[in-house]
Amino acid sequence: MKTILGAGLAGLSCSYHLGHENCIIFEKNSYCGGHIHSHRADGFVWDEGPHVSFTKNNYVRDLFEKSVESQVLEFEVQVANYYKGSWIPHPAQSNLYAVPEPVRTKCLNDFLAVRSSDEFGEDSASGDYSEWLNYAFGMTFAENFPASYTRKYWTCEPKELATDWLGKRVFFPDVETVVSGYKEAAHEPTHYITTVRYPGDGGYDQFCAGLENGARVENNHCIDSIDLNNCVIRFTNGLKHNYDELINTIPLPEFIRLAGSGVPLDVRNAAKLLRCSALLLVNVTANHTALKPYHWLYVYDEDKYSTRINHIEMLSPSNAPKGKTGIQVEVYESQYKLFNISHAEIATAVIAELKEMGLIESAESVHTCYIQYANIIFEFV
Repeated sequence: MKTILGAGLAGLSCSYHLGHENCIIFEKNSYCGGHIHSHRADGFVWDEGPHVSFTKNNYVRDLFEKSVESQVLEFEVQVANYYKGSWIPHPAQSNLYAVPEPVRTKCLNDFLAVRSSDEFGEDSASGDYSEWLNYAFGMTFAENFPASYTRKYWTCEPKELATDWLGKRVFFPDVETVVSGYKEAAHEPTHYITTVRYPGDGGYDQFCAGLENGARVENNHCIDSIDLNNCVIRFTNGLKHNYDELINTIPLPEFIRLAGSGVPLDVRNAAKLLRCSALLLVNVTANHTALKPYHWLYVYDEDKYSTRINHIEMLSPSNAPKGKTGIQVEVYESQYKLFNISHAEIATAVIAELKEMGLIESAESVHTCYIQYANIIFEFV
């Protein structure tokens, strides 16, 4: 029998593929799903951020589709950027026409100067993320857009990030695309996400229903300690469990802490160096339909807490009561950038920001959700 710690997507997937009859999962929460859990409040369904499926992997697509009995919504997404009062199609580097002057022209001139340099090449910036951004876009665009967003989303300076996480997440444009986008709206989408899938009803966590079905999950089991030498897990409810084989899917620093002295000192010290952000979700409802047509949007203004925002009913109409909108705002912190006011005060500030951006007329309700482990911070070493 294999013992799995954590009934999030990773833990459920392990059990599903190893055979539920061969596994037992221990989960601290009263529910499964981990970060893709969807909670309900006053007729609204809230995910932990704008979860959408855009995988091209047919096996995963089929598995998710079976989980919701083929009740899948598939649609093209509308994504935007908010910058100092201006709405810019995403990605901004392909749509400079919407950037206000004089930044618009400065972005183009810096970009062209970089691209005409003898030292230019997509692989020329082999160092940190700041260097990559300057080579990719020129300093003006880099500072006003991705660097500003990095300080809000990743909670650190671009120079502190590596680039191995990039993949296609940040579009690297050619000269023709940028020059054309400076003159008019891009004719073809250049964002790496174009078409997405989402469950027809019940929130994103319905995609893991197929994995959860038949799983042996012991909920409400918060771990007190893990004895790696004697293969014993003790829980805060007084129970203990002897295991033969152990699979861990909980955050690695938590696992190392719970295992205590059973872990070599150098490993414990290395675990202390692992970095991630924490996420405060501010969930706001309004008694009117969405005032902007965007599934989600990015906010670059560093004087605003709002970082990424999504309309939950645009992912599925069943996520909100008819005639109302649910707006979810992400605000990040880490040891590099700690909140200096309370969650309630941040929520109040976010509501004011939503009004300023024209996303709500007034708030009907607001609640927050704090997630200790959000995004891995890919530090440059």
